[in-house]
Order: sequence, then C-alpha cells, then structure tokens
Amino acid sequence: MSRLPCALLLAALLGACSLLPESEPLTLYRLPASPLPNQTLGAPRVDWSLRVNTPHSGALLDSPRIAVLPAGARVSAYQGARWSDRATLLLRDRLLDGFRDDGRIALLSSDANRLRAELQLDSDLRAFHGEYRNGRPEAHILLEARLVQGRSRRILASRRFQVRQAAADTSLAAMVSALGQATDRLTLELVQWTLERGQAARDRN
Repeated sequence: MSRLPCALLLAALLGACSLLPESEPLTLYRLPASPLPNQTLGAPRVDWSLRVNTPHSGALLDSPRIAVLPAGARVSAYQGARWSDRATLLLRDRLLDGFRDDGRIALLSSDANRLRAELQLDSDLRAFHGEYRNGRPEAHILLEARLVQGRSRRILASRRFQVRQAAADTSLAAMVSALGQATDRLTLELVQWTLERGQAARDRN
C-alpha cells in the first residue's frame, strides 16, 4: 500500500474518532465527617480487640453511585457525580475513624487486613441514599449491625440503626452534606452500642 492511501486512511480514522461523544465529566465526593469526642479521659480503654467488616449490600449501594429516591419506589442515581469509593467502604472507614476518635478500643482493625480479633462488627447496609418525603429532601441510612464472637462466629448482639437527616435544599451538595451528618450520628450511636455490648459479653466470659 502506498503512503498516500495510508495517510488518507489515518486521517479518516482520526476524523471518525472526533465524532464520538465525549465522556461525561464526573465530580467525585468524599463523605463529609466530623470527629467524635475522645472518651479516654472519662472512661477506661477496653482490653479486647475489634474488627470492623465492610457492610454487606446490594449492587446499588456497593458502588460509587450516589443513590437517590426521587419519588415512590423509583430508584435513581445523581448524574455526573460519584462517591470517591464504594459507599460500603466509605461507611466502613467512617466507622473505623469513629472508633479511633473515641479512643476506648485500642486493638482495632478491619477486614482489609484480615487480622484476627476477639469481636467483629458485621452488618448489612439497607439504605444509604437521598430521598424525598412529602417533597422534602433528606438523607436516609439504615444499617443492620451484629456484634459477633471472632472465634465461634456466634452473634452476641444485634441492632437496627436508622438515621434520617434533612437536607438544606434540593442540591446534590446539600444531600451529600446531609448524608455526612447522618453518618456522624450513626457512628456515634454504633460506637457506644458496640462498646456496651462488647464489654458485657466480655464480662460474661
């Protein structure tokens, strides 16, 4: 093949590529968080270890998509926006940070490193999205938590945590902020519950 036809073919291919639609730009959002109060001055540290496992969830929440329920049973996701990681991982890491902030559990790990621990925090994430109730935007988180004995895998305690947080307005930024506030509240409640139930289980043994 001569150089001229090759050049014409290359020009045609480049022209065809320029006609393809450009990919939609994405805005990545981190989950907003406020540190929990450190409790080590008012309460002693515990001597047992805890592993925080990544919550189990369906495909919609086990992804970077920012889910929203605009009306009724319809499920959607904000276009052009994503979480910086899968929502289940964001929540796991937020819970870990909450335990570190609290300070009473020094022997702390996650399922990312698969270390053995006396107790494990296992959970199912049922809701982690924005929704509209009576036309008003709010964040909704629902987590089914279980405190499990590490060696036997026996469930020691379980509880449903549900948090709703009103958003300031209908914008995506306001919904992301509301989800961050809801996660802060959930973390505070779950850390306290885990410490109470974990110590009670330890005292029984």
